Amino acid sequence: MAKLYDYWRSSASYRVRIALGLAEIDYETEVVDLRKGAHLEDDYLARNPQGLVPALEVDGGTLTQSLAIIQYLDETLKLGLMPNLPASRARVRAMAYAIAMDIHPVCNLSVVQFAVEQSGGAITNESWMQHFIHKGLSAYEVMIRDGKYSYGDEVTIADICLMPQLYNADRWGVNLDDMPKIQSVRDALESIPAFANAHPDRCNQS
Repeated sequence: MAKLYDYWRSSASYRVRIALGLAEIDYETEVVDLRKGAHLEDDYLARNPQGLVPALEVDGGTLTQSLAIIQYLDETLKLGLMPNLPASRARVRAMAYAIAMDIHPVCNLSVVQFAVEQSGGAITNESWMQHFIHKGLSAYEVMIRDGKYSYGDEVTIADICLMPQLYNADRWGVNLDDMPKIQSVRDALESIPAFANAHPDRCNQS
């Protein structure tokens, strides 16, 4: 059985939980409590030298980095998370990267806390998050193609990246009223069990 080293509120872990649900893979969870520094303990660093979640034990090995894990599951289990045409695949990757590589890193809590400290309090957690999340999602709104989901009528890796970022947007009070396409996509994705079951509110938070 696969084993996911998980933290309930981690966007990256949330992505992998969605992918595992879409793949219908049974897995066990080990909570890596970031609040207590469990990700920096020697036994976890031996598993993932970056000290990040998630890590996934599957098929006799350990995988790290959420997008790499999702692409592995897609390639080995034929989940269909990428379109067939090269140009379409590039556009879906661009959408996924717009969140995972542009919004997510600057909104990592350790980055935000450093900015707040260096600003002497002129920057707050909320102002930083609202600025960068809104800016990034506004661009994503324009990138959405016609269809039920982010890119047409099939779930893609872009959708898997979008939903955790929307959770963060809600958490930090980001106004999404000017993003009707994103709201429509979210409504469609929330009806899919793999997305609903992966939500942090449904995870073991101990």
